[in-house]
Amino acid sequence: MKTLKHWSLHQQLEHHVELTVDGQHTLCLYVLEENLFRVLLKRQGQLALDRTWSIAPQQDVPWEGRARDDLSGFSLPAWQLTREGDTLTIATRQLRVTVHQPLWLEWSYRDEAGEWQPLANDRPTSAYLANAHGDGVAHYLSRRKDERFYGLGEKAGDLQRTGKRYEMRNLDAMGYNAVSTDPLYKHIPFTITQRSDISYGLFYDNLSSCWLDLGNEIDNYHTAYRRWQAEAGDIDYYLFTGKQVLDVTKAFVRLTGKTLFGPKWSLGYSGSTMHYTDAPDAQNQLINFIRLCEQHAIPCDSFQLSSGYTSINGKRYVFNWNYDKVPQPKVMSQSFHDAGLKLAANIKPCLLQDHPRYGEVAERGLFIRDSQTDAPERSSFWDDEGSHLDFTNPQTVAWWQEGVTTQLLEMGIDSTWNDNNEYEVWDGEARCYGFGREIAIKHIRPVMPLLMMRASLEAQQRFAPQKRPYLISRSGCAGMQRYVQTWSGDNRTNWDTLRYNIRMGLGMSLSGLFNVGHDVGGFSGDKPSRNCLCAGYKMASCIRALPFTRGMTTRR
Repeated sequence: MKTLKHWSLHQQLEHHVELTVDGQHTLCLYVLEENLFRVLLKRQGQLALDRTWSIAPQQDVPWEGRARDDLSGFSLPAWQLTREGDTLTIATRQLRVTVHQPLWLEWSYRDEAGEWQPLANDRPTSAYLANAHGDGVAHYLSRRKDERFYGLGEKAGDLQRTGKRYEMRNLDAMGYNAVSTDPLYKHIPFTITQRSDISYGLFYDNLSSCWLDLGNEIDNYHTAYRRWQAEAGDIDYYLFTGKQVLDVTKAFVRLTGKTLFGPKWSLGYSGSTMHYTDAPDAQNQLINFIRLCEQHAIPCDSFQLSSGYTSINGKRYVFNWNYDKVPQPKVMSQSFHDAGLKLAANIKPCLLQDHPRYGEVAERGLFIRDSQTDAPERSSFWDDEGSHLDFTNPQTVAWWQEGVTTQLLEMGIDSTWNDNNEYEVWDGEARCYGFGREIAIKHIRPVMPLLMMRASLEAQQRFAPQKRPYLISRSGCAGMQRYVQTWSGDNRTNWDTLRYNIRMGLGMSLSGLFNVGHDVGGFSGDKPSRNCLCAGYKMASCIRALPFTRGMTTRR
């Protein structure tokens, strides 16, 4: 990639400044709040993606996305611009940024005594890079010894991220190592930097796969640095301060949207296992679960149906009831309701190539399309190949909501479990409808699960407008808290998982995902020991930061 170096002031507008960089690019510096600035680079004056689905400071984002030049929801305070030699400074009462020549930014904050103090700065040598003949952008900042890094959402290992490198590329990471596996299921390129005097947040609003190096990499030709690099898209980041880490997290939630307030029953214990719905007599097994809860006086508020209820010869087919296993879905649902339990059902956004409705959906153009032909894209999915639904097509949304309504809600299912929605479509140029303006999937992979869960949410709201909706989703991006509860995915049945899932949940909470939980006992691996299983339940019942507790394992 090529370093961007020389800049000149192009124009000063009401809420931002535009610089011309190397005679062809535009760097925009926005003043959004007293302590919140935004930096946006337009390569050749253009954006790779002119919409965002993560930024929602006042109200939810339109289905088609929020225009990147939309400043609604911000207070847009007064600010001052000064020039001195080869530098340009923009300042509010709380935050200041100085642009140096060649291009690098220096940030300062005003302390309680009214004095300007150093906050952060770009690496003076080669801070902004862009691929001159294709995709790819990067941003480097200097790294101080007294900084500690947190955030990044759902990540394995220690809560503090200092000295490590992470990747954002949503994967179906079944049986992951909670100490070391990376990447996992979610895309949240947000970091909190903590110092003794100040904390600040940095959020990159870019939905392409990316890497964040927080001190793992060193280079003799540069001072200590941290790096964000994306395979495509734009450099578009928000920097904001807070006295404490909590203040930074609150600011990030104000930026990306508040948490969905679910029903009271969603805070209780939720049972689940693949064993019941995979059994040939699934309905009997599920009814027996109710009996066992009553027999052993186990309080349980809900049960989550794994996807076995949709199976044909062991494979999963969304919106397809296997009536041999579950001959009377409505009767089964009523049995759970009579016992005071709600039901959530697993649904997946990819149709296998032999799905009974695949031809119908393909003919209507509801799948993401191949990069070179108008045929549906084909990707590996559940021991076969399938095609992913394109939720940037309103007709796909309508088809999905019809399926949620007729195949689940009208059958007595109370909520949706949006699963296997990492969208592992590796043809980056595969084409999405884009609400009438075509977008390559490489720019919006994490948006697809976001729109999937929103489609499910709206279907549930229309079906039962008097009830608070409850949904769960495994994958997503910043902003998913507006629609769903989430969990730490298909963890392993061991003590390391128990220990590090606690850290993982805290990392998600620091990153705006407050409504989180874990599969107690683990999902993948050997049968957990009694001590490990009991410890999992103790952890779940004692830590109030975990509103969602699900007993879930593939092992009996």
